[in-house]
Amino acid sequence: MPDQRVTQQIRQSVGDRAKGYCEYCLSQAQFSPQSFSIEHIYPRSLGGATELANLALACAGCNGHKYNKTQALDPTTNTIADIYHPRKHNWAEHFAWNEEYTLILGLTPIGRATVETLQLNRVTLQNLRAVLFSVGKHPPE
Repeated sequence: MPDQRVTQQIRQSVGDRAKGYCEYCLSQAQFSPQSFSIEHIYPRSLGGATELANLALACAGCNGHKYNKTQALDPTTNTIADIYHPRKHNWAEHFAWNEEYTLILGLTPIGRATVETLQLNRVTLQNLRAVLFSVGKHPPE
């Protein structure tokens, strides 16, 4: 069985690639009261490997809500859709910000299923986004 540990080198590579942002909700690690995790996009419990192509930087909220899910219900079409995959999907194709930059809007079945399942618009995130927007620190580039 291959080594499944997330080494410090892997952790550093994933963090650098994500530029300090949760790869799902785009929260910034520097403003988070909780540390971010290295998350298996395709879960280890389902056979996912500990390799860069299957790892993402995730805030505690997104990581906790995602758990081992890879698919979820799209609330608009009432069909099962994949959850957003940071290595395979482009964030801007599946999500957009509302006018106040406090809410993430799902544009596609993948986007809507992800917004709902990972609860990307948790009240605490909305509040943080509003404060950061008011001082020019949100949205991320």
